[in-house]
Amino acid sequence: MAYPTVVINVVGLTSALIGEASPRIAQLAGRGRLQRLRPVLPAVTCSVQSSMLTGLHPGGSDGHGVVGNGWYDRASAEVRFWRQSNRLVDGEKVWETARKRDPNLTTCTMFWWFNMYSSAEFSVTPRPMYLADGRKIPDVYTRPAELRDELQQRLGRFPLFRFWGPATSIASSRWIAEAAVLAHRSHRPTLTLVYLPHLDYALQKLGPDHPDIPTHVREIDGVVGRLVDYFRAQDARIVVLSEYGVESVRDVVHINRHLREAGVLRVRQERGRELLDAGASTAFAVADHQVAHVYVTDPGAIARTEALCRGIDGVELVLDHEAQARHHLDHPRGGDLVLVAQRGCWFSYDYWLDDRRAPDFARTVDIHRKPGYDPCELFIDPALTVPRLRIAATLLRKRLGFRALMKVIPLDPSLVRGSHGRVDQSKDHQPVLITTGGQAGAPDEISCRAVKDVILRELFETT
Repeated sequence: MAYPTVVINVVGLTSALIGEASPRIAQLAGRGRLQRLRPVLPAVTCSVQSSMLTGLHPGGSDGHGVVGNGWYDRASAEVRFWRQSNRLVDGEKVWETARKRDPNLTTCTMFWWFNMYSSAEFSVTPRPMYLADGRKIPDVYTRPAELRDELQQRLGRFPLFRFWGPATSIASSRWIAEAAVLAHRSHRPTLTLVYLPHLDYALQKLGPDHPDIPTHVREIDGVVGRLVDYFRAQDARIVVLSEYGVESVRDVVHINRHLREAGVLRVRQERGRELLDAGASTAFAVADHQVAHVYVTDPGAIARTEALCRGIDGVELVLDHEAQARHHLDHPRGGDLVLVAQRGCWFSYDYWLDDRRAPDFARTVDIHRKPGYDPCELFIDPALTVPRLRIAATLLRKRLGFRALMKVIPLDPSLVRGSHGRVDQSKDHQPVLITTGGQAGAPDEISCRAVKDVILRELFETT
């Protein structure tokens, strides 16, 4: 029989952030065991979470196949980011392995990614309603379906615009934590996985050395404390972990602009705006924080594209297929080349050479349409006058039935102060794993792929 267990994912947490501002987390670490985690490459949400839950690398013949938060689908000639179907993740998930030992074991996954259509009995994930008139209505997708109404009747509508975007705040992580408590009370799952993103966004927006970071650490520590108090009262075993550390960045690498200037990236014009034409390009990059997948449609152009990428300032590694295999990242979804940024640098998705020709979605929060990750979505454009009035006027137009774009996002990447994706980090800035027990003689650092075994040990071993 399995023991009740909760895994709390405090994204961005490192040992450097555990201290005076995080008394509840520090208490857990002091009484239990703290280990550093070595992320897979790329150290981004979807890849690391998939490795934690399957014990597999992203690539290789038996990899889980999640090579980033998004990738280029060659068949449809489209870049696809932040997909949610669990069927995209190969390999046996931790709860599937656990269920073989205890057929009565049940699992609740709260906002961990690839949370739709999994074999977990209970799940909650953000799923906005995209209306035909252009509006985006906050909502969640749940299993079972009635859990959606139960949670939002008790807690109010999920605060989507506090979850991601320039208004992001601790409110979304608090909602997730309270939803986890309510779901546990109603359904009593054996294993509960809880995702708390707030600290991650503050670190990307401000940088880990900003004087306001302790305030954000204190906020997330309070949310963790609430979960710890509840699950301790349920006699559950508690695991706290993080996916990656966020490092300070000072420079952005516009990899797609370099490829365009070299004549290998193509755009098409629509109403004076430029859209990446991936299917017509010889080479282009899918930028994902500090890692970029470069897709080369002409095999004869790979060597020339590789030489071009090696000459770009801010690029530390250029991995061809052979090198990707050594890093366990070779997979049909991946790029023909994979770039890793130098310390202090990150990759933008920007491909236009004149901001006046940037696509209309560039100045909005639009995570699915942008062909790459855009941390500028965490900011309101400082060049705007009275931005609150602009936002209010746009919302009013939408309520009146008019289509309107919320064009408040800056095109200035110098605002971004933190990023992640690299795996070469100092000990104090590596992600962590905190368990209340721990094996004698356990190493100070383990691979994030070992998290699956840690969870199984918490579920089944007698302490």
